[in-house]
Amino acid sequence: MKNLAGKTILGFGELLVMLGLFLFAPAWTFDFWQAWVYLSVFIISSALITVYLWKNDPKLLERRVKAGPSAEKEKSQKLIQAAASLSFIGLMIVPSLDRRFAWSEVPVSMVILGNVFVALGFLIVFRVFKENTFTAATIEVASDQKVISTGPYAIVRHPMYVGGLILLFGTPLALGSWWALLLFIPMIFVIVWRLLDEEKFLVTNLPGYNDYRQHVRYRLMPSIW
Repeated sequence: MKNLAGKTILGFGELLVMLGLFLFAPAWTFDFWQAWVYLSVFIISSALITVYLWKNDPKLLERRVKAGPSAEKEKSQKLIQAAASLSFIGLMIVPSLDRRFAWSEVPVSMVILGNVFVALGFLIVFRVFKENTFTAATIEVASDQKVISTGPYAIVRHPMYVGGLILLFGTPLALGSWWALLLFIPMIFVIVWRLLDEEKFLVTNLPGYNDYRQHVRYRLMPSIW
């Protein structure tokens, strides 16, 4: 548990430093109120989920702490994770540059709506964590893992990615940048790439997953895909 605590605190600290660096350094100012609000929503949401997992599901927390391209075992997922990381960094840097050079004029109402999307995305992810203790940050199958088909998994096969997409869509709005919305497009492709590759892995390595795919036909959007 002490080792887990150390990794969790270190990971959380690295996340905070990374977000602060990419949000404020390109802007060359701390006078960026949209970034402060977004950072507050992001950090508070992350902290609440982390505390919940620490108290109720430390095994899942351990699975989530081990993340990033280097933690992946599959070569394809290493590449996908690297692409996802670069795209996410872009979602921070472009709004920061937008603030510096005043490219966009985003109404306060849209900034608020963006933060609502961010909070909603975290809420969906939290609901997924409560339902499925096997939602590791890497593509792998635990020895005791089973197929989860209840809760949000009864609606779509990848509800956590739904939450992630909502969060990512809200980020440019929350940071007051129309131009950063363009970066949401490659994020969609990266997430679709990841989930399709993940499904191939699960069909091969998780007993019962192919039957689950037949029962729950849609990946991200009911009645669409």
